[in-house]
Amino acid sequence: MRRKKSFLAQCASDKVFILGGNIFLGLFVFSIIIPIIYIIVASFIDPVTLQNSGISFDISKWTTTAYQRVISNKQIWVGFYNAIVYSVVFTAISVMITLLAAYPMSRTDFRGRKVLNIIFVITMFFGGGLIPTYLVISDLGLLNSMWAIILPGAFSVWNMIIARTYYQNIPSELREAAEVDGANELTYFFKILLPVCKPVIAVLVLWQFVGMWNSYFDAMVYLSDESKQPLQLVLRAILIQNQPQSGMIADIQSTAARAQLGELLKYATIIISSLPLIAMYPFFQKYFDAGIMAGSVKG
Repeated sequence: MRRKKSFLAQCASDKVFILGGNIFLGLFVFSIIIPIIYIIVASFIDPVTLQNSGISFDISKWTTTAYQRVISNKQIWVGFYNAIVYSVVFTAISVMITLLAAYPMSRTDFRGRKVLNIIFVITMFFGGGLIPTYLVISDLGLLNSMWAIILPGAFSVWNMIIARTYYQNIPSELREAAEVDGANELTYFFKILLPVCKPVIAVLVLWQFVGMWNSYFDAMVYLSDESKQPLQLVLRAILIQNQPQSGMIADIQSTAARAQLGELLKYATIIISSLPLIAMYPFFQKYFDAGIMAGSVKG
């Protein structure tokens, strides 16, 4: 009888815990969805209505002026192309360097492993700064080229640590079986290890692609040619062009119109710049929780 009561009490406490967790997650999701809905609706509302009354779900007050202004700009398509090229090339180089560097660091028989680990960790906390980095890139002849924003940040120590930890969780029997079959290190790494590392590879690809897609500061510093600027810089230029200047007091009506259009363009540019990330995320989500190691080692 006591066991039954304790079991019922335990079930009740579990239900309370699950209910509390669901409520917390519901509030968290709600706090994310509301701003997204606000941005989407605000990007379609007439600037005057948005400034005076806020968002409205009355479709008669909606307009596509912001999207027409952004899409009609030819430079935005150049920026889209550049952003995709930079993000894809950067992701491919970064992920491959990270995976190759993480493999020897995961091997306990690798000499100098501890020393290299210390050197890698030091670079996470100390950097040369903007001016020394600029001088190095200038001396290498990389200014105003795509490699100026791709190569300096291609290797991430944090990502290397994540990949190294994932390698270490792979059963050693997999490598021993490969050695028995006569596979060398390259064969084991590319044909056996990488196929069972799809979840961590997907995470690294998503992180690096998103990081480069949202990056604009390096491009603003190292790229002077407008034909090489990524999307983020182009959208920034569109917003700046439609913001009222401090000296524009002669024509108050024109200043107010530019302020309203700038506010409308802000939301439209957020939507446009987020579309590629929203489109690619579902293709990587399935790898996050995939139990790809299940059954890879038998016996």
